[in-house]
Amino acid sequence: MAVPLAFFGLFFAWPVAAIVGRGFRAEDGWRFGRIGEVLSQPDIAGVLWFTTWQALASTALTLLVALPGAYVFARFSFPGKQLLRALVTVPFVLPTVVVGTAFLALVGRGGLLDEVWGVRLDTTVWAILLAHVFFNYAVVVRTVGGLWAQLDPRQEEAARVLGAGRFAAWRRVTLPALAPAVAAAALMVFLFTFSSFGVVQILGGPSYATLEVEVYRQTAQLLDLPTAAVLTLVQFAAVGLILAVHARTVRRRETALRLVDPSRTAHPPRGWAQRGLLGGVLLTVALLIVAPLAVLVERSLDAPGGYGFGFYRALQEAGAGGGTFLVPPLEAIWNSLQYALAATAIALAVGGLAAAALARRAGRFVRGFDALLMLPLGVSAVTVGFGFLITLDEPPLDLRTSWILVPLAQALVGVPFVVRTMLPVLRAVDGRLREAASVLGASPLRVWREVDLPLVRRAVLIAAGFAFAVSLGEFGATVFIARPDRPTLPVAVARLLGRAGEMNYGQAMALSTILMLVCAVSLLVLERLRPDKTSGEF
Repeated sequence: MAVPLAFFGLFFAWPVAAIVGRGFRAEDGWRFGRIGEVLSQPDIAGVLWFTTWQALASTALTLLVALPGAYVFARFSFPGKQLLRALVTVPFVLPTVVVGTAFLALVGRGGLLDEVWGVRLDTTVWAILLAHVFFNYAVVVRTVGGLWAQLDPRQEEAARVLGAGRFAAWRRVTLPALAPAVAAAALMVFLFTFSSFGVVQILGGPSYATLEVEVYRQTAQLLDLPTAAVLTLVQFAAVGLILAVHARTVRRRETALRLVDPSRTAHPPRGWAQRGLLGGVLLTVALLIVAPLAVLVERSLDAPGGYGFGFYRALQEAGAGGGTFLVPPLEAIWNSLQYALAATAIALAVGGLAAAALARRAGRFVRGFDALLMLPLGVSAVTVGFGFLITLDEPPLDLRTSWILVPLAQALVGVPFVVRTMLPVLRAVDGRLREAASVLGASPLRVWREVDLPLVRRAVLIAAGFAFAVSLGEFGATVFIARPDRPTLPVAVARLLGRAGEMNYGQAMALSTILMLVCAVSLLVLERLRPDKTSGEF
């Protein structure tokens, strides 16, 4: 546990504490009265209210839309199911900047809806809510559907034999078993939407801002560190509460349930009702998932001279974006791949050690350590990025001009995915195998190499794929620390969208399409590596 604790202490706790401390400290001492002053401001209260209610609305709408999909993927077998399963997960591994760009191409000015019906939804809350459903659809399908597929259907059938109707049997038998998984999925969706940044930044316009967007505005544009520090503490407290409740629901979900092989529960749809449900889910996926991605690709090819690769060719020019970049934007692809590979290596090393420690120990301290590893998913990445600049600026850790700064920030987001992927597999390893190897004289390192590693090799590869995908799309912290001559793909997209002009817009679409394809390929590889039996964890 020493290495993960040192990593998070140095590159997460210290930067966050430093920027919060700088916001509260004055020449005459600490001024904690600023908390009340900031929270009493009408505009800040409006941000807090919007952040909360849009997260609640996004969570409710995601559950409403995605739960039928979870049932279809859990209980039905149909041609193309695995490909479709990968397709609905693509939005989750996409950077939020690309999610915002895809919906901008669909519902924004000059978008598909604007051209066909003259309807624009950008700068409205509906665009934000729909984008959040698009992004989080897979969270519900994977988390709830993964458990639903393993519930023994004979329990519900027994209730029906005893006289219960179809709905009554589902409500009394299946729903209680699913409730912890539904709660866990809802909490994760709420966490991601509560801390939403890229989607709201692009689609919300000046009218809407979440806590994360407001922290960025107060920090980067207004240089008001006291206000940013207060908002960071509020977000930190909210995320901590969400994670505590999530940990409790996960422990409830791990109580004894009669689980079976998912292959035994899936069957072809029977009757018009099940076929209609399957058709409805496929239509939802087509409109909600496929349409924004397809429009994004179409806009990237709609160059001024006609359909072609004009926007892609323009990415090779050093003066692209009207002087926005010091190098051709196309170099951002190579930069992002290098950064993501380095971040993946760091996340595997830190997350692997953390998962091994959590698998072999129990207790309140370990549960707290587990929650600590999840905090970077919800705590302001903007705060972390700005904290890097003000803490890692003196020897022996003067990293402001070092390329490693970006992978370190990206690895903070990748580590939770590594832990969540590897931990269930490590806990399933029979401890007697390790004991037998030790009795036969194997050292701890050799035990790990010859007992644990062969059993968790596939989980390691899946964890590496997820860490690579999320590192590739990290934006909140990277926007502060990426050097102008070495931008990442999400930063390049945001810069192009921030400038007027058809060429800048088209190049942003082209870069977003490239990033989407890289993430999709990574995910398809993960699907081939995914074990046949799932544990219900996302």
